[in-house]
Amino acid sequence: MTSALRLNSRPSEFGGCVLPPSMMERVTLIIDLFERPQTHLTLDEIVRRTRLPRSTTHRILDQLVRLNWLGHAAAGYMLGARALGLGGREIDHSALRAAAAPHLLRLALQSKMVVHLAVLDGPEIYCLDKVGGSAAEDIPSRVGGRELAHCTSLGKAMLAWLSPEEIDVRYGQVLERRTRHSIGRVDLLHRELAAVRRRNGLAFDRDECFVGLGCVGLALRGPDGPVAAVSVVGDSRSPLERAAPLVVGAVRAVSEELFGPVHPCPGAFPEPGTL
Repeated sequence: MTSALRLNSRPSEFGGCVLPPSMMERVTLIIDLFERPQTHLTLDEIVRRTRLPRSTTHRILDQLVRLNWLGHAAAGYMLGARALGLGGREIDHSALRAAAAPHLLRLALQSKMVVHLAVLDGPEIYCLDKVGGSAAEDIPSRVGGRELAHCTSLGKAMLAWLSPEEIDVRYGQVLERRTRHSIGRVDLLHRELAAVRRRNGLAFDRDECFVGLGCVGLALRGPDGPVAAVSVVGDSRSPLERAAPLVVGAVRAVSEELFGPVHPCPGAFPEPGTL
C-alpha cells in the first residue's frame, strides 16, 4: 500500500508531494512504517518517511494513540494493543515459535518443569507456547491466553527493558492484582523492574499470578528491545534460582536461532553468580 501511494504522488507547489486524498490512506502510510512489533519511530522520522505535513502527522498520531492503535513513550511511537492483536501480525509469532520450539522442549526435559513462551501485548502477556507433557495440565495457563504482565516473571522480564515513561503509559498508578502477592502500585513495579535489571534480566514471581506457583523468566532481546520471554514454572516454595541457568541457556539458544551467533545486545544474558 505504501509504495502504491508514493508512486501515485506528484510534486506540489510546496516542494513536497500531494497529500493522499483520504484520511484512510494517510493513516495507512503511517501504520505501514511499523513493520515489526518492536519498531519505534519518532515524529520526525514518520514525517520524513511519509512526507506528510508535520501538523497533519501529529494530529493523526494523537488519534491513533488515543484509540490504542499506536502507543507513545520516550523512545517514540510503537504499535499499540489493537494493532498487535491483528491476525496479520501472527507471521512474526510463527517465526518465533518455530525458532524456539526445540529449545523449549529441551528446557522442559532438563528442568522437569513446565515451560512458557510469551510476548508482550500492552499491559498483558500473550502466551505463544506451553511445553511440559502431562504436568502442563496442572498449570492454569493456555496457548493463546493472556495474563497481566506485572504479575508474571515473563512480563516483568520484558517490562524491565522498556523505559520508565513507557511503563507509565501502559499502567496507571494503581495496578490490578491477581492475588494478594501481586504488585499493586506502579512505584512498586518500577522498584521490581530495577531489581530485574540488577539481575541482568532474570525475573521471578512467587504466588503473584497463581497461588502456589512460582516462575523464573528471562526476556529474549533484539536490537529494538524485548522480543519475547521464556519461563519455567513450578511450586512457589521450590528454589527457583536453580532453574535460572537452564532458562538462560534456552534463551541464548533461541537468540542465536533468530539473530545469529553474535547477539546484538551486549550484556543480554546473566553471567554466573549474578542471581
